[in-house]
Amino acid sequence: MTTDHLSEHDEPAHDDDLERLRAELVDTDPAVVISNHCYGLFELGAVYLSAQPARLEAARTAIDALAALVETLGPRLGEAADPLAEGVAQLRLAWVQVSAATGDAPA
Repeated sequence: MTTDHLSEHDEPAHDDDLERLRAELVDTDPAVVISNHCYGLFELGAVYLSAQPARLEAARTAIDALAALVETLGPRLGEAADPLAEGVAQLRLAWVQVSAATGDAPA
């Protein structure tokens, strides 16, 4: 839907919703928000690896993005730090296995 279809009454409600979301976000531990994004990157990498045929370069990009966050932030990710580090290791292993099985590892 474009803004052409919005009435003048829709915008204040939208602004109120945004303000509520911002207020909720500012009170949320950033480790929780960032960890949630990391889980999304994990899933993205897994989707690319499980595609037929596997999308190895796309998977590598998602895995590297996840690893960059997890390895840089480490314990600052709170209780999600260890599971996310394990997830990075699992995805890296899966990437090697899939690339070996397909004989199609990118350089």
